[in-house]
Amino acid sequence: MYKMKNIIKLEEAGMLILAIGGLIIAHASWWWYLLLAIGPDISMIGYTGGNKTGAFFYNLFHHKGIAVVIFLLGFFIDNTILELTGIILFGHSSLDRMLGYGLKLNEGFKYTHLGIIGKK
Repeated sequence: MYKMKNIIKLEEAGMLILAIGGLIIAHASWWWYLLLAIGPDISMIGYTGGNKTGAFFYNLFHHKGIAVVIFLLGFFIDNTILELTGIILFGHSSLDRMLGYGLKLNEGFKYTHLGIIGKK
């Protein structure tokens, strides 16, 4: 029997594949794939302002709902950059969650909605 954690990782992997497929369909340049892997992590700079500020900015760049809104805005106003940005944010969030990194809590970087990072 599968553990729930493994099922969630598979679900996140599926969403990551969906995002990669979106980049392929959009004929995105190679550097969009690089952004998918590491781009939204620039938000960790927010932690220089403390845990609460860091969590706010990290979560802003890693929230799938925000990613979907950005994609849809780009779709409806016919803006490819916004569409690709939404795909990047969505796919990166899926990658992070697949690896066990969740949305951040105000207590500090290692505290996420998926549990404490590094805790077995």
